[in-house]
Amino acid sequence: MSITPRAAEPVDIDKYGPYGRPPSKPPAEARKQTRPGPAFPNRIGTSEYPAEPGRYHLYAGHPCPFSQRVMIVRALKGLEEVLSVSILDPMRDSRGWALREGEGHGLDEVNGFAFLSEAYRASGFEGHYSTPVFWDRTANRIASNDFQHLDTDVATAFDAWATREIDLYPENLRGEIDELNEFLYEKVHNGPYKCGFAPTQEFYDTEVRSLFAALDELDARLADRRYLFGDRITLSDIRLWVTLVRFDAVYVTHFKANLRRIADYPNLWPYARDLYQIDAFRDTTNFDHIKRHYFGTHTWINPSRIVPVGPDLDWEAPHGRETK
Repeated sequence: MSITPRAAEPVDIDKYGPYGRPPSKPPAEARKQTRPGPAFPNRIGTSEYPAEPGRYHLYAGHPCPFSQRVMIVRALKGLEEVLSVSILDPMRDSRGWALREGEGHGLDEVNGFAFLSEAYRASGFEGHYSTPVFWDRTANRIASNDFQHLDTDVATAFDAWATREIDLYPENLRGEIDELNEFLYEKVHNGPYKCGFAPTQEFYDTEVRSLFAALDELDARLADRRYLFGDRITLSDIRLWVTLVRFDAVYVTHFKANLRRIADYPNLWPYARDLYQIDAFRDTTNFDHIKRHYFGTHTWINPSRIVPVGPDLDWEAPHGRETK
């Protein structure tokens, strides 16, 4: 059956309203969770959803760090021909993520959806429409939107078709990687959001100190090693990096996570540049999409929707990490 791609109507926050704002929660409850769990928490590489070339289509947005995690793994392992992708418009109104033609994003050539919500509704779900999403072409429905594990599944389940040999989740380190990843999720990934969506000054003060204590700890860890587990890149590096690359551009100002910049850290900043200068990291990073999304759609934080020009950082500067 021939699919005719459809473009969503232009984003119009004044007409449709913003995508949404964090629900008001007591500080103790807000501290536990900053995002809803996945509607389709299925793992790829199981008997129900086996890894097969061409079976899955990824819907991803450049602003979303969870999407970028999957995109980086896909590129590092050379799975571009195995997992197709549609890149979503970075701007959202209350209708959610959409597919429009534009710089760095485009239409859905697989299903012809104009809005990501259509994929969810076609799979029997109404609610929070998040990325990344794996669409199952065989079952004609969403296979998974398990943002916590899709990068791991791509890293481990598609080895038979990978064109680049890299083990991002080595067997002998999995326990340590899982432990560090939990720390990264709670303290680092969610940290800026807890600061930015803080319901009270007291809550903010606690969370911002917690976030920077975690960054201080990671900076110290990287003083004598090139990557988090020595001389090899793992999933933990990817998960930390997607926060670092957004930090100075967005989180410092937009989320008030401003005790220090990543550029002020003696080890985190060279480490971040080291990874950025790898094609899989650089080519999946779109600072324009990242900044326009956060500053332009979180209207309860930035009512003017003005997108700042800076910061002016040289991500291509020599990093000196080769000798670590």
